[in-house]
Amino acid sequence: MIGNGKKDMAVIVVRDSDAVVAALREELARAREAERPGLERALALAEARTGVPDAELRGRWAARRITAGGYVGPLDAVAAVRALRQAEPGLSLRQAVQLSREAAAVAVAVAVAVAKP
Repeated sequence: MIGNGKKDMAVIVVRDSDAVVAALREELARAREAERPGLERALALAEARTGVPDAELRGRWAARRITAGGYVGPLDAVAAVRALRQAEPGLSLRQAVQLSREAAAVAVAVAVAVAKP
């Protein structure tokens, strides 16, 4: 690949999980007894997502974009990169390759986690 060697990513991870967690805590403090179980579960889910690395968030996003157009197959294949660039035309080839690799890594991690007894 010919280029200037920069590895900038066009995909910016936006995290608002702290605000979501804070809002859920406020609601939980005011909630009636019947509402508490659902809010407690929502709070636990939101708190679990606050520490997720940016690469995982990008990988999940890329996997959704790759498969949205009907692509089925390895997420780091050439066809997956092509599907991602069709879904997101503003991505450079380098960016799409990196994102597809992150998507494949997330898929592997999920498969391993599911396979563990």
